[in-house]
Formats: sequence, structure tokens, C-alpha cells
Amino acid sequence: MAQLSDDCFAFGSPLMTAHDALALLKERLHPVADTEQVSLADAAGRILAENIDAPSPVPPFDNAAVDGYAVRHDDLNAKAETVLPIAGRIAAGHPAARPAKPGEAWQIFTGAPMPEGPDTVVMQEDCRRDGDRITVPAGVKPGINRRRAGEDIGKGEVILRTGQRLRPQHIGQAASIAQTELRVFKRLRVGLFSTGDEIRDVGDTLDDGCIFDSNRYSVAALLSGLGCEVDDLGILPDRREDIEAALRAAATDHDVIISSAGVSAGEEDHVRLAVESLGNLYFWRLAIRPGRPLALGQIGSTPFIGLPGNPVAVMVTFMRFARPALLLLGGATETDPLSFRVPARFSYRKKAGRREWIRVSLKTDEHGVAGAEKFPRDGAGILSSMVASDGLLELPEELTEIEPGTMLDFIPFSEVS
Repeated sequence: MAQLSDDCFAFGSPLMTAHDALALLKERLHPVADTEQVSLADAAGRILAENIDAPSPVPPFDNAAVDGYAVRHDDLNAKAETVLPIAGRIAAGHPAARPAKPGEAWQIFTGAPMPEGPDTVVMQEDCRRDGDRITVPAGVKPGINRRRAGEDIGKGEVILRTGQRLRPQHIGQAASIAQTELRVFKRLRVGLFSTGDEIRDVGDTLDDGCIFDSNRYSVAALLSGLGCEVDDLGILPDRREDIEAALRAAATDHDVIISSAGVSAGEEDHVRLAVESLGNLYFWRLAIRPGRPLALGQIGSTPFIGLPGNPVAVMVTFMRFARPALLLLGGATETDPLSFRVPARFSYRKKAGRREWIRVSLKTDEHGVAGAEKFPRDGAGILSSMVASDGLLELPEELTEIEPGTMLDFIPFSEVS
């Protein structure tokens, strides 16, 4: 397994923008996972570890794009109808028995190989058939409805590239060139735990002053969506010696360690002290909301990501910072989620110099135009706001005031979860 340098998360500035933080991740992080060969059926969602070249063109032969009649365009009268004899029938998987002669048509079906000679396919509904003859209308364009060999993929073309996260269309494309296996990066092994004496697991008795642990389950689901192997290390008490022991053990057999809570500067934030005693902890003082504190560090060469304690802050910082870090560590080259511009349907003020993410739902107006409606409450502990919303509206640092109609970047949850 490849190793990271022991200062990959280090950053000298006391405060940085979200843009700079994401750029730093791309600059410093590289894959830590080994590679393996998997069957094509098991490759969806995995990250490709080598370029794939096409050994042959796709399609491998000229073929018909529609049901119709294969003809030579030179046989057609450009200004009047043309009557041609039907010489034979060509179905998909059954090539013509001989080359076509000038002045004849061949009935052909979608996907069937073009016979030698004809260069054009006239749709059957555009022709009139009378027994073994067809009448072709005037004005047929040359080469219409003929798919050429290599139209989709040329021989030797790189069709899939290292670092791509394989989607269904990638799998189909690999199958089209007869790839039975693909070399991919191994799944990241992530050790996940929560901390806090007040945290109880689902199914436990809820004592006075305690709450159920939603963070571990939210993050585990996010990790699974990224294709990671998640090792649930449970809930650790607010005791430094217990946390140190758990971190030390986790660092030996995981690619990444993730925790929630316990990384601030408070007296009971024992995760911070434990990580510092075992390795390095870098507090990324990001100009963001929600999301403080966010800590990145290493225990030896094993990356550590310390997420905040509030449920919304946990999910937002995971989606925008932990997710790209994990994708980079897992071998991916593309980590930016798709966003698109939508108009705001609310008023809002924010501080200059800080990037914010607002939970919104998309609603269409009477003209069918989608707009972003803000969840009415802003608290970082209101997990129901994530349930009720469709995604995050990203507010740039320089923006201070939003009015209805302000165009902003919307990131759907489907892109980051």
C-alpha cells in the first residue's frame, strides 16, 4: 500500500478559503490503495486504475440505423421517384450472401451489416413496396441512416481513463470492446467512530442528558455511497487513553480514519490531544459555515479526518471536503460535484469572506422554472433540514446579500451522497 507523507494536510496560513482548501487537497493527496482485477459485472462504482484502449472499432462494420432498404445513392433519381428490384433480405447477425449489384435494393433491418456496394438506407415507411420492387422517393440524402464502422469508438482510442469512477455507461462501453475484467483501485478501508459520553447507540437506553448517535450512521452511509469498506469502531468515551488506544489500533489496518466531534479546543475534546500525541493534527481554519471545527491530520501515514459534532455540519463538511479527499485517496481524478445555477426565492444576509451552504428545495413556478426555496431554520443541529431539502445552495465568499432572483450554484444531494 502506498504511503502519504507526514505533512500532506499541512498548511501555513491561519485562515483559508474553501477554494484554497479543495485545491490543496488535489495538490497534496494521491492514491493510498493498491489495485486489483475485478470482473466487469463487479466494476460499477469502482475507480479505474489504468487506461483502456479499444482493440477494434465499435461498431466493427457499417450497419443500418433503421429498418428499410439499402441502396446505392448513385442509382437514385434526385428529382423523381426511383423503382428498384429487391434482391434479398438482411437481418441483424446475418450478412448478405453476396455483394449488391448496381441498380438493386436490399431489405435491411436495424443493426444488420450493410451489404457491399450500397451506401444509403431509405426508411421502409418512406418507400412503397409492390411485391419484389420498391419505389424510393426523390430527394434522398446520400449516406442517410448508415452507421459507419468505428462511428462510436475508433480502433486504438482510449475509451476509459485512469481515475474515472465507473458508472453504468462506462461498464457498457467496456463490454462493447469485449473487456471481461478491469483493473481498479481497491476499496478504501475506513475506520469510523463517534466520541462523547453523551452519545448512545441506536437500541441503547437513552439516559438523561444523552442523545442517539446519528452522525456515525449518516457518515457510514456516505462512505458506502463512495464504495468504501466501512469498519464501525463504535462510540468512544471522553477518555483520552481509550481514544488513543482505538486510534493506534485503527491506524494499523485502515487506509483512513474518520471521527465526529472531539476535535475542537475544548477541555473535553480528547480526540484532538490523542491525534496530536500519535501523529500530526492540522486544524483547517476554514472560512465556512456550517463546519467548524474541521480537522485533518495523520497517525503515522494514515490520514485522519475529524468532522464536527453537529449533524448538519458533519454532513456538509463530509460532502464538500471529506468526500473529495477520500476520492483522491481512492484513486479518483474527478472530485468536483456537478452544480447548476438556479434563482433564489428568498432573502438572506451573510458575512463577507465566508463561504456558506444553505439547505434548499427546488420548486417550479407557474412557468416551469425551478427556483431554490430555503429551509426556514439554519441550525447546524437540525438534521430534519437535510431530509426536507434537495441539496445545498453554495454562497461565495464575496456575496453578502441575497434577494429573490439572485443566481447561485445549486449542488444536488445526489451528486455528493
